[in-house]
This record gives sequence, C-alpha cells and structure tokens, in this order.
Amino acid sequence: MYNRLILSALAILISIFLMACSTATTQQPQPQTPAITASSNNQKIAKRVVSLSSLATDIIYQLDKTKLVGIAGNSLFKNEPGFKDIPRVSEGQTPPSLEKIVALKPDLVIGIEGFSTQVIQKLQELKIPTLLTQLKTWDSLENLTQKLGDLIGANPEPLLTRYKSFLPEKQEQNISTLVLVSNQPILTPNKSSWAGSLLEKFQLKNVAAELQGKSPFGGYVTLSAEKVLDVNPDTIIVINPPQATSNKEILESFSKEAFWQKLKATQNNRVYIFDYYGLVNPGSINAIEKTCQQLKKRFICSNLI
Repeated sequence: MYNRLILSALAILISIFLMACSTATTQQPQPQTPAITASSNNQKIAKRVVSLSSLATDIIYQLDKTKLVGIAGNSLFKNEPGFKDIPRVSEGQTPPSLEKIVALKPDLVIGIEGFSTQVIQKLQELKIPTLLTQLKTWDSLENLTQKLGDLIGANPEPLLTRYKSFLPEKQEQNISTLVLVSNQPILTPNKSSWAGSLLEKFQLKNVAAELQGKSPFGGYVTLSAEKVLDVNPDTIIVINPPQATSNKEILESFSKEAFWQKLKATQNNRVYIFDYYGLVNPGSINAIEKTCQQLKKRFICSNLI
C-alpha cells in the first residue's frame, strides 16, 4: 500500500509539473502562428479540430461536437459514450503522435503550454493553425470558452451561464483552508494556481495563498511540518490522485505524520477528500462542476463558520 501511495504522489507531482512548465505569467490562452483570425468581420471558422487538452476537448464537445475530429486519450472520457468514436492521437502520458494528428487533416490543433509545445512547433512548421492554452484562474476558463466559441463559430453563452451556476452566491467566509496535494513532500497550492483561484471564488481563506517557495511546480509551494502546525487551518482538503487510491489509504498516509493529530482540523473532524481532477487539474467541465458541488456541500451548506 505504501509503495502505491508513493507512486500516486509521484504521478500527481509529474502532472502538476507538466501543467506548470510554461511561463508563469502567461494566464490566458494565446494563439500561435499561423494564427486564426478572431475578428468578427473576417474570421476563419475551424471545422476540423484536434484537441490535446481534456478541458478544451470537453468545451468544444459541448459547443459543437461535430468540429472535434481527434483528441488525446484521457481517463475522464474513457467511459463516456459520446467520445467513444473520436480518434485518439495519444494515450495517458504518451506524447501526441504527429503522424496521427496530420492524418486527420485538422484546421486547428489545441495544445497545453509546457506539455504539447514540441508537437505544436512541428505543426506550425507544417502551417497548421494551433492554439496553446494555460488555465490557472476562473477568468481564464471563461476566456478560453469564449475564444474556442469564436474559433469554431459556436455560441459560448449557454456554457458560460452554466459555469455561473457552479459558484455560490456572494457571501463572506472566514474558513481557513489548507489543500494538501501530497505529503512527501507536503505540497499545497498558493493563489497562483487553479486550486487557489477556485478557493478564492468560494471566499475560502487559503492559508497558503501568499506563500512562496522553491517548489519546481508553478503555483505550488512545499511546506514543513512546522509550517503546517503554524498555519493550523480550520479545514483541510486532501487530494486523491487520479489512480483512485481509496480515501482510507490517503488519510492513513497522512495520519502517520507526527503533526497530523495536533491540527485543529483533524481534531474537529474537518478533513475532506477531493479528487485531483476538478480542484488541482480542471480536467473537464463535469469535474469542475462536481468539485464546486462538493465545495458548496462542505463549506457553504454545513455551517462551518
């Protein structure tokens, strides 16, 4: 069990690293040359899209699934019947196949900064229009949806309206919260991350929001046991890795740490398990919605204040 938890933690760290390889200051998706004109008067509509991003895949599917001709394999869509017949250009952490992408004759390929960069550069050399995306804030989710709607000639408003339903009504919260992505090392998101942005949207006080450190993962910092005891949050969110390790095993791995039972959240039974997809990696629209529902249930409707 211990070895499996170590492997799960390593998988999360690698995934975060892949998402964070790009320049940290680039918040919004930027079109890469050759660019597709986004002007409402002179816009070339993409009709054959290959998406290497699970979130972009889901957004395009919701906007106009007929435009999606190829996707990267992802566990989020493994059992989704609507995605079953869409060709895969990669599986898991395997790099996308340039040959498979080109064979699909796309007029737009969507990648992820820091992960899809190499294949995107080769596609640019072939004069295939591309778009690299990076998602760290709720605003960047809305901007990406608007951008993709413009590029494929679809109305993004219904989807943008749906996003708004995920969020709580404006209210003051004063619940100090610590998100623990792993315990070896103790890794937590600050404000420059998707998780940090989502906590802010729910008016939760992220105790690591302003912390900076030497972690190689953009938007994340490593903490010492002493620092965790120092911040001593009201609640703790523990991330369950994509490999679907049981909640019991995840909690047992943290309970072995000497500081764990000294924490206010542990003593008050305010430790919650959240999935990796939705909170650490946005993943898909459904994953984001599920996470928001869980945040509402745990922090808005449970009278923790």
